Amino acid sequence: MRAGLVFAEAMHGLRRNASMVVSVVLVTFVSLTFVGTAALLQLQIAQMKGYWYDRAQVAVYLCTTVSTAAGCIDGEATEEQKSAVEALLRSDTLAPYINEIEFEDHDQAYANFQEQFAGTPAADYVTPEVLNETFWVNLVDPSESDVVAEALAGTPGVEQVVDQRRYLDQIFDVLNAASYTAIAIAAIMLVAAALLIATTIRLSAFSRRRELGIMRLVGASNRFIQTPFVLEGVFAGLIGSLLAGGAVLALVHFFVQGYLTEELSFTFVDLTDAWLVVPLLIVVGVLLAALSAGIAIRRYLRV
Repeated sequence: MRAGLVFAEAMHGLRRNASMVVSVVLVTFVSLTFVGTAALLQLQIAQMKGYWYDRAQVAVYLCTTVSTAAGCIDGEATEEQKSAVEALLRSDTLAPYINEIEFEDHDQAYANFQEQFAGTPAADYVTPEVLNETFWVNLVDPSESDVVAEALAGTPGVEQVVDQRRYLDQIFDVLNAASYTAIAIAAIMLVAAALLIATTIRLSAFSRRRELGIMRLVGASNRFIQTPFVLEGVFAGLIGSLLAGGAVLALVHFFVQGYLTEELSFTFVDLTDAWLVVPLLIVVGVLLAALSAGIAIRRYLRV
């Protein structure tokens, strides 16, 4: 099979259906950009889980004068109760699970509250006495927080034991929902791209039906006839996937690295992660185009 002739036929088809090819490129570009965004979101979630889960603490909130929990019927936690809670945390039973313990008294809690909520009405009305004194516990394995919670359940002077990971889970649920939404939109757009590629190939074949008939009469093989049409689809898919890869790189460089990392104190995906996603987009775009074009031309030739 003459590669030059096949390539020339493919370029001829692209010129004839330029508007449809542009449509295919744009649809492929948009759909693969959603795919790339979803992949980056999953990488971001994995990085945040690895970073923040390891730093998540268990907060042992002690009773205050306004606490209504079952373990706070005697009011604010006494010095004896505080010592008992600390002794339990440092006991041979819990010590193997605990890496570090920090105690925050009323004054420290008030200072942290004022810093966090400065300029809000709450900062003017809250007093140190209503804020919990707290034991902040760093675990060797954050996934074993239930051990500490069960050991301290019902302990006098303890209002509640809170695993900070539950707050992180809410953030990750939102990010996962955004990622799944992007995947769903991408799937719909990819289906649209596949259908548009198939329609473009059929139109291209229909516009050259006399040439195809002559090729069949002179004994041209099906492979020779089909290859230029497949190349048309692959070309459009490749251009769309390259544009999507460029959009993903630009998103990470200008928005994530150029804006988010300066505004928020989180770890974010970088260009290294983006470059891992780009080959995936190219492979998906080319395979989608090749399969759609191949199926479309085979069905047309069988009619």
